[in-house]
Amino acid sequence: MKIQELTLYTTNIESQSEFYSQVLGLKIVKKSPKIISFQVGKTLLHFKFKKTATPYHFAINIPANKEEEALHWLKSRRSILKDGQDEIIDFRAWNAKAIYFYDQDLNIVELIARKNLKNDSSLKFGPEQFLEISEIGVPTRDIENVFSILSGVMEIEIYDGGFGNFCAIGDEYGLFICINRDHKKWYPTNDKAFASNFELVLQEKGKQYHVEFNNESIKVAGLNNPNT
Repeated sequence: MKIQELTLYTTNIESQSEFYSQVLGLKIVKKSPKIISFQVGKTLLHFKFKKTATPYHFAINIPANKEEEALHWLKSRRSILKDGQDEIIDFRAWNAKAIYFYDQDLNIVELIARKNLKNDSSLKFGPEQFLEISEIGVPTRDIENVFSILSGVMEIEIYDGGFGNFCAIGDEYGLFICINRDHKKWYPTNDKAFASNFELVLQEKGKQYHVEFNNESIKVAGLNNPNT
C-alpha cells in the first residue's frame, strides 16, 4: 500500500511551514494562507488550516540502515521523544527501529527504519532520505468496523494486532495504525489519541483510492485514473 498524498489539519500554517521547510528541510510544493504542501519522498503531505485541529501520529520510512544517522541528524534540530532512556526504539516483532519527535502542532512524527524492506542507502542522511509516509494513526472506538470498510473496498489485510486495542492494517509501505482511543494512548508519550480528521490518496494492487476519516467515520472511494 503506497500513501501518495496525506492531508492533515493545522491551527497554524506559518508555524508548520517554517518547521517542515527550515528545520526538516523539506521542499514546499505549494503554499497559500489556507494550505501548505511538502514533498516527503514519494508522498505529498498537505496541511490545511482549521481552527479546531487536533494532533496526529504519522510515520515516515527511512532507509533500513539509517536509524543511527537519523538520530544524530534529528537531535541537532529537535528534541527526541524517548521511551525511558531509549532514543531509538527497537520494534523486534516488526524488525524495525524508530525515532519519535514532535512537530509544531504536537503531532507525533516517527522516522522508522524497516529492516525487512532491505532499502539500505550509502548516502549521507538528510531530508532526501525521507522515503514515504508509511503510517497514519486512526483512533477509533470500533477497530473492527474500520478494518471491515478498508478491507471490503481494497482487500487489504491486518499486518499486526486485532480488534481489541491495536491493529495495524496494510503493509510496511503503508499502514493504518488503529487504536481504541478509549483504552490506549499514543506511544511513546502517552498523549491522548484524538480522532483527528484526515484524507489520503493511496495506491493498492495497481488501483488508486481516496480515504477520508471524518468524525470517527472512515470512507473509501476508488479513483478513476490511478497513478502507476
